Amino acid sequence: MSRRSFVRRRPFSSVLLILLLILLGWIWHQRVALAAFPDIISAYTAKEYCSCRYVMNNEAGYCRGYVKQWLPASDFRDDAQGKRVTVSGMGRSNSAVWIGERQGCRLQP
Repeated sequence: MSRRSFVRRRPFSSVLLILLLILLGWIWHQRVALAAFPDIISAYTAKEYCSCRYVMNNEAGYCRGYVKQWLPASDFRDDAQGKRVTVSGMGRSNSAVWIGERQGCRLQP
């Protein structure tokens, strides 16, 4: 009985194991960027909607379609009186407020 290596006996499993290790290494290397991703979704949506609505003076329906993303927002509030937009998604919440004609909209801390 000859002894064959694991790679020769199970080539498909070996390739999957190597790919899994590469994927885990990439995730570890990109951990800071991946952690920031959920915040980016709500911040982008709030800022772009605010700019579309209050800087460019477009209709609310148009601006909702303009900022629609593949990952939906769980909460979306448009305060037309205060010209403030608050968007929540992926467990994070961000607000953007219209500052003025020359400054446009700014994300709030």
